[in-house]
Amino acid sequence: MNGEIDFRKIYQEFQPKIHRYLSRLLGPNAAEDTVQEVFEKVHRSLDGFKEKSTLSTWLYRIATNTALDKFRSSSFKHSSACSPLEENTAIENQNLWTGQQDSPIEQKVVRKEMSECVREYIDNLSPDCKAVLILSEIEGFRNKEIAAILQISLENVKIRLHRARAGLKKELNDGCDFYHNEQGTLACDRKPILIQVKKSD
Repeated sequence: MNGEIDFRKIYQEFQPKIHRYLSRLLGPNAAEDTVQEVFEKVHRSLDGFKEKSTLSTWLYRIATNTALDKFRSSSFKHSSACSPLEENTAIENQNLWTGQQDSPIEQKVVRKEMSECVREYIDNLSPDCKAVLILSEIEGFRNKEIAAILQISLENVKIRLHRARAGLKKELNDGCDFYHNEQGTLACDRKPILIQVKKSD
């Protein structure tokens, strides 16, 4: 695989996907610069791509490593802003825990509200847990593919996913009240923040 034509094809096919992934991982502001950095690395490394892994795995590995380097840099300030809801139809219509699609149109408003909530709590996870959760639950990679992307063992992927899901579930349970609405759809309300007022003597 070599040459300017091949790179242009790769860029056209994968740039939107990598941009969305980095927006979810880093926030939309940091994603703009990072996606360019990723494809500069791809262009420089294209001659060395040995096809030992799939092209998508290789690209996501470069994107993830670049993003994690950003997280670790002292100058990086994580933006809590999430990618626009319109760009995240997969998570809006998909159950985070089961992966099953929720298709009825009347459920979309509830799904949007819940996905906003979920993304906010995902942002609070550690970078490693956040990356593995996004790759699995939002990008749809299998555990074996995630292991290749993160260059860790399959067992480590399972451990990180378990920790990430457990952490996210705890955060959601602590911060939200879940219930079934009139349509039988799982919905949530944020729990009120209790502020303790110290009585004056």
